[in-house]
Amino acid sequence: MSPAGNDKNAGSKKKPLNTIQQAVYLAKPGTTVYVRKGTYREQVVIRKSGLKNAPITIKAYPKEKAVIDGSGLKVSLDHQGLVSMRDVSYVTVEGFEIRNYHSKQEDLVPIGISVSGSGKGIRLLQNHIHHIETRHKNGNAHGIAVYGTKAPQAIEDILISGNKLEDMKLGASETLVLNGNVSNFEVTHNIVRRNDNIGIDMIGFEGVSPVEAFDQARNGIVRSNTVYQISSYGNPAYGNDYSAGGIYVDGGKEIVIEKNKTFENDIGIEAASEHAGKSTSSVTIRENTIYENRGAGIAIGGYDTERGSTINSVITDNVLYKNDTKHQESGQLLLQYNTKQNKIENNVMVAGSSKLFISSPFKQNKRNKINNNVYYLHSGEKQTRWIWEAEEIIGFYSYQKKSLQDQNSSFRKPRFVDESKRDLRLDTGTP
Repeated sequence: MSPAGNDKNAGSKKKPLNTIQQAVYLAKPGTTVYVRKGTYREQVVIRKSGLKNAPITIKAYPKEKAVIDGSGLKVSLDHQGLVSMRDVSYVTVEGFEIRNYHSKQEDLVPIGISVSGSGKGIRLLQNHIHHIETRHKNGNAHGIAVYGTKAPQAIEDILISGNKLEDMKLGASETLVLNGNVSNFEVTHNIVRRNDNIGIDMIGFEGVSPVEAFDQARNGIVRSNTVYQISSYGNPAYGNDYSAGGIYVDGGKEIVIEKNKTFENDIGIEAASEHAGKSTSSVTIRENTIYENRGAGIAIGGYDTERGSTINSVITDNVLYKNDTKHQESGQLLLQYNTKQNKIENNVMVAGSSKLFISSPFKQNKRNKINNNVYYLHSGEKQTRWIWEAEEIIGFYSYQKKSLQDQNSSFRKPRFVDESKRDLRLDTGTP
């Protein structure tokens, strides 16, 4: 298809169609819709499914720039996404620039790509999504939204990879979100930056699924993404709060967050539960590089006593470097309200000007194990700060004694490949 085509054509290379929607309407399992270079001002609704071995693929023609532009298009309840699919399976959307979709109405949610209902085998690959915006002070928007709204049928076997999502105004919502009955997903190799709320989010317990037992994003992997300059500061929904996480699990379970780079956000990575009596559980946060975020490098637990808990999770082999740049009293690691049976080990933490490593401002944290970590502050061990069960402690060895944690941990300078250029991979060569 091509802007120079005609929807009465057969849809061949020599006689292309004119609109993506008509091509999608004609597509069958095994069809690949190639979209030639140009700007398409239309909302694309995908209603047909492919097959496991014969998906329907809608993609930009190789080495050509195909743009789906929402300028002047009206967001409605039926057309929240510039690209939308509901209750479909085995569909791939690949290689588009998706941009300029806005709403001034509170109850209308502009979305770059929307996936909802149930289904499997969805692939969202190498799309560039930007300037998706709510322009209402109480509004919401998403770059990519996957909402599992049925039960027991889930949205499952989802791959979101190689996309760039940037420069969005999201209100109280998230850049890339998986919410409700969503299972067996991979979010990999995406760049998420310069958005005014959470970067990547996996959510549960919001009533998205009609059955609570299925109302959790779960069994997923978030790997090798780069997330930066995510901040809620100035967002009308948050005012002057620095509260947006680069990567966030809110009520999800059985999720691995690994090998990501997250920096210059409000919070690097957070695994928490905003719903009282509900838990984020069995989350593994490993081998991530987390640096120079305004608040905590990693945060777990409820942000106040009216929230839920984080349980049975593992934080291991991460580098946390000079976070808490806005002196939020969050440190490199923030243990918020009601954290239980979590294991925190083999991490490297370097504090910056706040000098704060671990902040544990509540006394309801139980049976967490913190050990075998490396800590370092340029001005020395005696200058380090720790907040343990609401008490401030000065000095690494005093913290070990009072907390009864980190008994096999050490205070020493780690060797990075190139600290000046923020190449914070550990240098394992011979000193």
